[in-house]
Amino acid sequence: MDWDLLAYDAAPVGIVVTQHRVIRGCNASFAQMLGYQKAELIGQSFRLLYGTTEEFEQVRDIGMAPLRADTAYSDERMLRRRDGGQIWCRFRAQTRTPDDPLAQLVMSIAVIHDGPPVSLSARQRQVVSGLGRGLTSKEIARELGLSPRTVEDVRARLLKRFEVKNAAELLAHLTVG
Repeated sequence: MDWDLLAYDAAPVGIVVTQHRVIRGCNASFAQMLGYQKAELIGQSFRLLYGTTEEFEQVRDIGMAPLRADTAYSDERMLRRRDGGQIWCRFRAQTRTPDDPLAQLVMSIAVIHDGPPVSLSARQRQVVSGLGRGLTSKEIARELGLSPRTVEDVRARLLKRFEVKNAAELLAHLTVG
């Protein structure tokens, strides 16, 4: 028995290897959490896992500086499943090539919201992603090219919708489902 292969494929988290944002390999857990067969994901751009090209482009370079400096990066983000549903995930990345971090990137993705699918707009996902990374409204606004007031409005609507008092409760609600 190939124990290394068994450990990789049966890991309780999704594991994916990419080369310049193209999926080159993944385990069964990664494919299953997203509703795909492994073979359907190989050769696909990571763009497939985001609702829009704009959303993908806004999050794709967020971890580049930490990957170059420390070879590792982690955050929480929404990914799109094959059925269009969204999952809230803890995303960890490790590069094997710090000079060109995206040349060989290994990622683990663990679902942290496994309740009923949460339907959020692209803008809401962007704001929640920023909150999940510990950013302030001003920092999220700067990252997205928006006014801080726009981010505050989105945040306020999310708090009201999920009947929570602050960002920490919102993230906890999305985490627990």
